Amino acid sequence: MSIRGISLLAASALSVFAAPVRVLNVDFPDPSLIKTDDGWYSFATAGNGVQVQVATSSDFKTWELLKGHDAIPGPFPDWTKKEGPEVWAPDVIERDDGKFIMYFSALTSKDTSAHCIGTATSTSIKGPYTPNDKPLVCPLDQGGAIDAVGFQDDNGTRYVIYKTEDAETTIHLQPVKSDGITPNGNTTTLLQKESDDGILIEAPSLVKNDGTYYLTFSSHRFDSPDYDAKYATAKNVAGPYTRQGQILKTGDKTNNGTVTSPGGADFSEDGKKIVFHAHRNGEDVSQGRAMYRANINLDGGKITIN
Repeated sequence: MSIRGISLLAASALSVFAAPVRVLNVDFPDPSLIKTDDGWYSFATAGNGVQVQVATSSDFKTWELLKGHDAIPGPFPDWTKKEGPEVWAPDVIERDDGKFIMYFSALTSKDTSAHCIGTATSTSIKGPYTPNDKPLVCPLDQGGAIDAVGFQDDNGTRYVIYKTEDAETTIHLQPVKSDGITPNGNTTTLLQKESDDGILIEAPSLVKNDGTYYLTFSSHRFDSPDYDAKYATAKNVAGPYTRQGQILKTGDKTNNGTVTSPGGADFSEDGKKIVFHAHRNGEDVSQGRAMYRANINLDGGKITIN
């Protein structure tokens, strides 16, 4: 499952370096990114007839959608909406014991208009994943929660970063135990919406490089041409985070012409690659969102696409 005043360096990145590449010309929203011993995997929001989509690549360059493969075929637990959980923005981590944990957002049975964050486990990266009985995060008094991603710090501590759907659309950090599932301490607020973010911020992703934490996120609605990818940096995982600017915006060049409404970026674990989505038809969301890949460079608190 993760930008998330533009500096001259960031603004020129797409023209100076190689442009992002469209790799899936299907509706594959909110792509996440993970590398395993047998290649790269991306998981995406419900679509193309399944609740959790999966795509694979052996080299990060060429990607294949596993058509008809559902990473969570069900059944879903009682806390989810029975008529259809509408899974959003799945993200997968690999634990130290080799088991895979998926974080996903699903509509709830208590409030069928709100999502909460669940967890699911599998011994195989492709699944099937078995959802756990209780949600990890379910703040219905804050409008619910979506866009959870996992992060492991240098010292081995694990965290889940997510967004609440309150009026401030706040991004939070929740420490979890080594199982990747059990909360372990207090939640910390990392970022809140600001005036130039439009109505929301969402889709966080976190990586650490050379002592600096890079937090990407998107702002504005996904169906708006203002939708983008921004980033902020900090020297401590819990912040404070300082906003640095955009890395993706409408009009940026790709191998498929200019891009419209790019966002939902997610880092590779080593911080050298991202995947993100943008409108398939280059105009609006009517034909869904395609998946793009890009190589990036993290240096001196700046992100550039290269």
